[in-house]
Amino acid sequence: MFFITEDALIVCQHELGIVQNVPTQNWVTIATRRVQVEVDPEGRTIKGCPNMGVGIRPCVTTLKVTAGYSSLIRVDGRRVCLDTVTGLTDGTPPGLVKYKVNNPGQPFVEGGA
Repeated sequence: MFFITEDALIVCQHELGIVQNVPTQNWVTIATRRVQVEVDPEGRTIKGCPNMGVGIRPCVTTLKVTAGYSSLIRVDGRRVCLDTVTGLTDGTPPGLVKYKVNNPGQPFVEGGA
Protein backbone atom coordinates (compact mmCIF):
# COMPACT_ATOMS: atom_id res chain seq x y z
CA MET A 1 0.00 0.00 0.00
CA PHE A 2 1.42 3.33 -1.07
CA PHE A 3 1.45 6.52 0.98
CA ILE A 4 -0.73 9.20 -0.61
CA THR A 5 0.61 12.68 -1.25
CA GLU A 6 -0.89 16.05 -2.06
CA ASP A 7 -0.87 14.89 -5.72
CA ALA A 8 -3.14 11.90 -5.03
CA LEU A 9 -6.23 11.51 -7.17
CA ILE A 10 -9.12 10.90 -4.79
CA VAL A 11 -12.54 10.64 -6.42
CA CYS A 12 -16.14 10.03 -5.48
CA GLN A 13 -17.71 6.75 -6.53
CA HIS A 14 -19.07 8.47 -9.64
CA GLU A 15 -15.42 8.81 -10.82
CA LEU A 16 -15.66 12.40 -12.11
CA GLY A 17 -15.93 14.08 -8.71
CA ILE A 18 -12.40 15.04 -7.66
CA VAL A 19 -11.51 15.62 -4.02
CA GLN A 20 -9.51 18.80 -3.37
CA ASN A 21 -6.39 17.74 -1.42
CA VAL A 22 -5.23 19.95 1.44
CA PRO A 23 -2.27 18.37 3.29
CA THR A 24 -1.79 19.66 6.83
CA GLN A 25 1.79 18.63 7.59
CA ASN A 26 5.15 19.73 6.16
CA TRP A 27 7.51 17.30 7.93
CA VAL A 28 7.41 14.36 5.53
CA THR A 29 7.57 14.60 1.74
CA ILE A 30 8.10 12.20 -1.14
CA ALA A 31 9.82 13.80 -4.13
CA THR A 32 9.04 17.22 -2.56
CA ARG A 33 5.28 16.45 -2.30
CA ARG A 34 3.70 16.42 1.17
CA VAL A 35 2.38 13.12 2.53
CA GLN A 36 -1.25 13.18 3.68
CA VAL A 37 -1.99 12.22 7.27
CA GLU A 38 -4.99 11.50 9.46
CA VAL A 39 -7.99 13.77 8.81
CA ASP A 40 -6.48 15.32 5.65
CA PRO A 41 -9.04 13.58 3.37
CA GLU A 42 -11.98 14.41 5.65
CA GLY A 43 -14.27 17.41 5.12
CA ARG A 44 -12.76 18.19 1.72
CA THR A 45 -14.56 19.72 -1.24
CA ILE A 46 -15.47 17.46 -4.16
CA LYS A 47 -15.66 19.18 -7.56
CA GLY A 48 -17.24 17.84 -10.73
CA CYS A 49 -19.52 15.08 -9.43
CA PRO A 50 -21.98 14.29 -12.24
CA ASN A 51 -24.63 12.76 -9.93
CA MET A 52 -27.33 15.41 -10.41
CA GLY A 53 -31.05 15.53 -11.00
CA VAL A 54 -34.36 16.22 -9.30
CA GLY A 55 -34.04 15.09 -5.69
CA ILE A 56 -30.45 13.94 -6.25
CA ARG A 57 -27.59 15.62 -4.46
CA PRO A 58 -24.13 15.43 -6.07
CA CYS A 59 -21.11 14.59 -3.93
CA VAL A 60 -19.86 17.92 -2.56
CA THR A 61 -17.92 16.99 0.60
CA THR A 62 -15.98 14.00 1.95
CA LEU A 63 -17.01 12.64 5.34
CA LYS A 64 -14.97 10.67 7.90
CA VAL A 65 -12.42 8.14 6.63
CA THR A 66 -13.64 4.60 7.38
CA ALA A 67 -10.49 2.72 6.28
CA GLY A 68 -7.00 3.41 4.97
CA TYR A 69 -5.02 4.98 7.80
CA SER A 70 -1.78 3.16 8.66
CA SER A 71 -1.83 1.55 12.07
CA LEU A 72 1.99 1.43 12.10
CA ILE A 73 3.28 4.72 10.70
CA ARG A 74 2.59 8.17 12.08
CA VAL A 75 3.79 11.70 11.38
CA ASP A 76 3.69 14.03 14.37
CA GLY A 77 1.28 11.61 16.08
CA ARG A 78 -1.16 11.34 13.16
CA ARG A 79 -1.56 8.17 11.08
CA VAL A 80 -0.30 8.25 7.48
CA CYS A 81 -2.92 7.91 4.71
CA LEU A 82 -2.51 4.88 2.47
CA ASP A 83 -3.89 4.32 -1.02
CA THR A 84 -6.70 2.27 0.55
CA VAL A 85 -8.30 5.40 2.04
CA THR A 86 -12.07 5.35 1.70
CA GLY A 87 -15.09 6.90 3.34
CA LEU A 88 -18.52 8.27 2.56
CA THR A 89 -19.50 11.47 0.76
CA ASP A 90 -22.53 13.66 1.39
CA GLY A 91 -24.02 12.65 -1.99
CA THR A 92 -27.29 10.86 -2.72
CA PRO A 93 -28.25 8.29 -1.58
CA PRO A 94 -27.04 9.22 1.93
CA GLY A 95 -24.75 6.70 3.58
CA LEU A 96 -23.98 4.78 0.39
CA VAL A 97 -21.73 6.87 -1.88
CA LYS A 98 -18.02 6.45 -1.15
CA TYR A 99 -14.80 8.19 -2.11
CA LYS A 100 -11.59 6.32 -2.96
CA VAL A 101 -8.01 6.77 -4.12
CA ASN A 102 -7.50 6.25 -7.87
CA ASN A 103 -3.82 7.27 -7.81
CA PRO A 104 -1.63 7.74 -4.70
CA GLY A 105 0.36 10.60 -6.28
CA GLN A 106 3.67 8.75 -6.01
CA PRO A 107 5.00 5.28 -6.97
CA PHE A 108 7.90 5.00 -4.50
CA VAL A 109 7.01 4.65 -0.82
CA GLU A 110 4.89 1.87 0.59
CA GLY A 111 3.88 1.30 4.18
CA GLY A 112 2.09 -1.27 6.27
CA ALA A 113 -1.52 -1.16 7.22
